[in-house]
Amino acid sequence: METRHGRNSFFDGGLLSFIGWHLLGTMITVCTLGICYPWAVCMIYGWEINHTVIEGHRMKFVGSAFGLFGNWIKWLLLTIITLGIYGFWVGIKIRDWKAKNTIFIS
Repeated sequence: METRHGRNSFFDGGLLSFIGWHLLGTMITVCTLGICYPWAVCMIYGWEINHTVIEGHRMKFVGSAFGLFGNWIKWLLLTIITLGIYGFWVGIKIRDWKAKNTIFIS
């Protein structure tokens, strides 16, 4: 069981890495006009989850940008068809997709 400073649940990522991953994700998204947003999401969320330990069990993100891309296109089309209404559910759908692709490795 992994512990840190006597705690079973903790995050061990650093500030510079946090800033770097978010800047890179933002640059990728802006430079590709949002097309590579799924890749940025996977990259940033993967870093966050891979540095998280809950009750002594390290977590791991197993999702892929390719897996998210199909959903992203579907959600984008549904948002356009419903004149933006479906957009309210996209954040929930992304969180659900993240949860489905997060596992414990220890």
